Amino acid sequence: MDTRTTRERIADRLRQSAATPSELCTAFEIARSSAYSHLRHVAKSVDSSDEQFLVRPPRCEDCGFEDFDDPINEPSRCPSCKSESIVEPAFKIGPAEK
Repeated sequence: MDTRTTRERIADRLRQSAATPSELCTAFEIARSSAYSHLRHVAKSVDSSDEQFLVRPPRCEDCGFEDFDDPINEPSRCPSCKSESIVEPAFKIGPAEK
């Protein structure tokens, strides 16, 4: 039986490969809002280590906008063109650059 917390398991998963919140929801059977909450906490814990929390920001499929205020968030629409066609962000944990 795995005794690690959900956040520890998410962090381990992100060390292996990038994942979107939807992929994490499926893999860990958690709600979308929980996935984003866990990701925020994982990002904070990685900040104090020799790793870095990498983010491919959300992107508007219609106009290409990707300068969202908070990349660890689920935008409902593009602030530039108001489209709701938003590609989810993806997250990964990698070694810190020196």
